Amino acid sequence: MAAVITKAVAFVAIIIIGYLLKRAGFFEAKDFYLISRIVIKITLPAAIISNFSKITMETSLLFICIIGILCNIMTIVAGYVMNLKRGKEDKAFAMLNMSGYNVGNFTMPFVQSFLSPVGFAVTSLFDAGNSVMCTGLTYSIAGMVIGEDGKPSLLKMVKKLFSSVPFDTYVIMTILSILNIKLPAIIISLSDTAGGANAFLALLMLGIGFEIRMEKEKLAKIIQILSGRYLIAILVSVAFYFLAPFDIEIRRALAIVSLGPVSSVAPAFTGALKGDVGTASAINSLSIVISIVAITIALIVLL
Repeated sequence: MAAVITKAVAFVAIIIIGYLLKRAGFFEAKDFYLISRIVIKITLPAAIISNFSKITMETSLLFICIIGILCNIMTIVAGYVMNLKRGKEDKAFAMLNMSGYNVGNFTMPFVQSFLSPVGFAVTSLFDAGNSVMCTGLTYSIAGMVIGEDGKPSLLKMVKKLFSSVPFDTYVIMTILSILNIKLPAIIISLSDTAGGANAFLALLMLGIGFEIRMEKEKLAKIIQILSGRYLIAILVSVAFYFLAPFDIEIRRALAIVSLGPVSSVAPAFTGALKGDVGTASAINSLSIVISIVAITIALIVLL
């Protein structure tokens, strides 16, 4: 328990350091995007290669991708149902901002530090399914609800999905693991080194991007969405751990990843549908705080 709490406090400290350095002027707003590119295009793919190279993937684990999709669909439907008596704009807003999981930039550092390579692989496969929804499908569904013209086509959505370096790395490493093809030692060594920096950079990036600006009249909407999101997350996490017919490492990883914060792209898609970006950003930042607490408690209980 002490080790988990100590490392969790260290994670929080890195986020706080990033936020304070931004407020002090050491980092500028543009630095968030620079570090984000480093994480998404270098350190996260390296961490994926490093961890996948340590396991032999079983084809039976591929169903985890479907679980990632189903968890997204569950929260999308919940967002719609919770706003049945409200307008289409409220329905679309809730569908976007209750769904999706920020796995690569948030949950992965926890998994990388506390779980085994199998747990990392399960989290990666969950994120592959999650990415299918987050990179366009959820936005497309919300666009249909709101009646927005110019919805992204299937071709554009697939192109965007495969333009994601982490997703491409998931696919390549999954195939290589299933075929039991090993990468050269020099590539694995390089990936181990670069991947080791992923947790720090991802958490520092979260601190730099952290911002909560909300009007009091929007507070009720924020509370409603976050309450619905985390009620579902807790129920799903408990169900995964105690009821799912999987090995303990798989159940532990699914229980952790289901407590992750809202997808980091939700505010951007909210803006694309001419929604309230400020409220969406507040929800996103607050979900990070809640998930830090939730995942830390889960790790203390499950490890």
